[in-house]
Order: sequence, then C-alpha cells, then structure tokens
Amino acid sequence: MNQKSKAKSMAKPAVMAGLAAVLAAGCTGTGGAPAGGGETAGAQGGSSTALPSFNYTGAGPVTDQPASLKILATNAWSNNVDLTNAPIVQEVTKRAGVTVNWELIPPTTYQDAISPRLAAGADLPDIVYLLDQDQTMKNIQGGLFKPLNEYIDKYGVNIKKLFEKYPELKASLTTPDGKIYYIPQLAVTKNYMPTFMVNMRWLDKLGLKEPTTLDEFTEMLRKMKSGDPNGNGKPDEIPFSVQPKLLASAFGPVFGMDLANSFYTDKDGKVHYAYYEPAYKEYLTYLNGLYKEGLLEQDFASTTSDQITSKFSQNLTGVTFNFSYYTSMVYSKLFKDYDPNTPLIKGIAPLKGPHGDQFYMGRNPITGVFGISKNAADPELAFRFLDYASSEEAKEIYAWGLKGETYEVVDGKKQFTEKGKDNNFIQKFGINPVNLPIEQSVESTDVLVAPWHAKIDKEMEKYIKPPFPFVYALPDEAGTENTVMPDMTTYVNEMNIKFITGKENLDNFDAYLKALKGMGIEDVIKGRQAQYDRYQAAGKK
Repeated sequence: MNQKSKAKSMAKPAVMAGLAAVLAAGCTGTGGAPAGGGETAGAQGGSSTALPSFNYTGAGPVTDQPASLKILATNAWSNNVDLTNAPIVQEVTKRAGVTVNWELIPPTTYQDAISPRLAAGADLPDIVYLLDQDQTMKNIQGGLFKPLNEYIDKYGVNIKKLFEKYPELKASLTTPDGKIYYIPQLAVTKNYMPTFMVNMRWLDKLGLKEPTTLDEFTEMLRKMKSGDPNGNGKPDEIPFSVQPKLLASAFGPVFGMDLANSFYTDKDGKVHYAYYEPAYKEYLTYLNGLYKEGLLEQDFASTTSDQITSKFSQNLTGVTFNFSYYTSMVYSKLFKDYDPNTPLIKGIAPLKGPHGDQFYMGRNPITGVFGISKNAADPELAFRFLDYASSEEAKEIYAWGLKGETYEVVDGKKQFTEKGKDNNFIQKFGINPVNLPIEQSVESTDVLVAPWHAKIDKEMEKYIKPPFPFVYALPDEAGTENTVMPDMTTYVNEMNIKFITGKENLDNFDAYLKALKGMGIEDVIKGRQAQYDRYQAAGKK
C-alpha cells in the first residue's frame, strides 16, 4: 500500500472517528432490518430485482420486493461500538427496505484484511468500501468493480444532486475514459480539522501563553516536563503524546510539507514528494530532538487513541494532536470540574515554522469510496441503496439521529437532547457511521460542541490548506506507481522511525535520498506532475 493510501487508511478513519462522534446524534433501539438472518434469494446469489412497476424516486424504499445486500466495510474506531447493530445504521437500512448483511472489520486492520481478497478478485460481496480511491486504477483495471455511469443515468437521483453541488467531485471520480466506478464518502469542509491541543490549566500554572512558533512550542514542552504542572510532586508528566499516524500531520506543515498525503505542490505548481525533500531532514532532526529530551513519549510509535485518552484522564499529558472534536467532546470532559464555558483542552492555531509556514492540512474531500463488485447479485439494487444512502434524508439521520430521541426542534432549529449530547451514547448508536456514505455536517457539530469550541473552529478555517487533488493515473503512470511505491513506502516508513528514535543517524540522510532515487521516486513524481497539470487544465476549461 503506498504512503498516501496508508496515511488515508490511518489518518482518515481517525478523522471520521472524531467527526463521527461530533456530527450527529444516534437514535434509540428503533427497529431496523436485522444485520443477519432473513436472507432472500438476492443474498443467496439469486436476483432480488424489483417489479417493473416500481419507480425509485431517490427516497426510501429502494425496492418493493424483499431484498438483501452483502456489504464489506469498516467498523467504528471506538472499540465499544458495533455499527452492525447501531440504530442509526438500522434506521437507514430499514427506510431503504433492504436487509443488509454486514461484514465489518476494525479500521486498524481493514486494509490488511481486504487486500488479499482484492488481489485474488474473489470472495467479494455486493458492495465493498475502499479506504482510498484506487488512484492507480488497480482494482478497476482488474475488473473488480462495475462502471456506474448507466446506473447514475437511470437511478442516480441523489448522486446527480451531489455532483451538481460539488462538480469537482465528479471530476475526481471520473476516470480518463469517462467512467465512474465509485460512490464517495465525504468531508467537504474546512471545519473541525486536526489541530494541536493544549491543557490550558497546565499553561496557567506555568505562567505560559499559547505557543505560536515552533521554538515557543518546544520551550513549553520543556517547562511541562520539569515544572510539575499536574501538581502531584512527581516527575511523571508526558509533555507530548500523539498517535504515530498523526505525527506527520502535526509537524509536516510546520516545515512546509504535506507528509500525511505524501505529495504536494508549491506556489509555482511544482509537485513534490515530501519524504524526498531537504525539509524532511529538518522535520526528522526536530522530532529526534524531542525524542532525545523525552518531550515526545518514548513509545510514540505504538501509542493508541485510548492510551492518550487515559493519560488525559489521569492528568499526565499536556499536549496532543488530533481531530478538533476531541478538545471539548472527549478530553475536556474527562475533568470532573470542567466548565463548558471555559476552554480546558483547547485547540490552538498552527505553529509558525522556521521558514514562515503556518497552516494545517485539510483533508481530501473524498474520505473513502464504495464500489459495486463484479460479483454483485443485483447491481441495480446495490446502486439504488448507495444512492439512497447518499440522500439528504439519510445524511440527516447520520448527523442528527431521530427526532425525539437524539434531537428536537426548538424555534425552528434542531437541538440535541441530553442523550444526544452524550458522546458514549451517540457513538454506540452509530453517529456518522463510517460504513455508509456519510458527509460531515458542520451545522450539527456546531450545535453539539461547546460554544468556545465552535468559535475557535471558525477562527481555524483561514489556516486550512487543501491537499493534493485526486486525479486518476493514466496506465503508464499507474504502472510506475504500482511498481515503485509498495517497496519504497515500506522503506520510507522504516527509516522514518529509525531516524526519529536515533537508531539511524541523520548523517545518513543523503544515502536515504539516494536509495529513493534508485527505487524510482523521480519517475513517480513526474507522473504526479502530469496528473496535476491535467487537473489544472481541466479546471480552466
């Protein structure tokens, strides 16, 4: 899996976990079609085609006959949440009139689990969720998924509206030969992106202000380590605790790079591979320094989200980097005396780097895609289900839950109920379920988070920089990437940890660059440049 895919498979779903919790509310155990059992002929491999008289309008149901679908996707990022039985998921499938037999795999192991099946082209259900957009068209060229143009023309009521609303999405999803193979999962916004977040009580005790530069940030970490900001008289503070998948997102922009997505363009439109840049050595040198001083925890390479939450709950860590949602909805609430009117764990502006860079990376608006497999028993039914699941009706359920359960309408505006404001409750009830084509709802997030949090989020918008646009590769470009990137990505990942921990001396960085060149990175960059130039040209037509 190339670096871009890996970053997306790790960072994006993490993103969705954060936003998922925020964006909407769940519903109570209203009945939905059961996840298992009751299979019809369609689920057994026969056809469940609707009667000719049935007219799909874009609303549920999507058929007037008993019907089942098998769908392979990721489960929630929270270990205590099972989306198979989440009432929000059940409500959507109930309204669609389809029994869905889910095969949900934890997101941390999803890519490894499905890769052999995709490679073999076998054991595929009706619908498959992919963590990336198949940029090199490996799965498309392998004939694993059906082209959807005909279905979009005939049944794509909601997909057509989506493409009209966001024409750039259609451009990204269209292959060079004019076909569309995937239905998107979206985060078309600059809101609630990952940020540095700081324990404001620790800052107050140490007499510090929010850091604005990399030097101020480093000095803050040093004082957190030595100044006993948790007040227990023990040198047990962990200044900076972060999941390894988010480390690149945190510090890459400080040095002017997009390490999370690997490729980026400069102001002149030149494409760069972040891990092949002189600035990457500066990044590694800085993190190696944090590691040596004990400012970055020593087992950072295996740190999990749950471990960071536990450290905040014990008042042991002062700084992390994560999706903004966590500031008021998770970390601040861990403190029993937290006042929702006053920031406790607070998101801050991006740090100004040594070369004047100051930004946070936005996300690709397409966070994942759903394809209808070549083995689909009834592809038209599968498409209608995905089209309905992309409707405003379905997205309102993803974001708000059910009226009277998780939200109510007061003076014409939706408000979450007390249950809807409870993070554990809405997570278990499937808020913004990542196994369906969700779209981030900024409106519901603004209502759910603390007022100070919503205000800060709007202030952060000006710092969000869009990532490298998604463009399908031509066959020769794809062939180069498929040949070069797997082994090179493995090498890059291994060397990344070695450089940061000091197991590999940074004096050997030039040898590392030489190795990448020998593996063919410059040919890949050349292909990405051609893709970016095509994207720019298309935008000027």
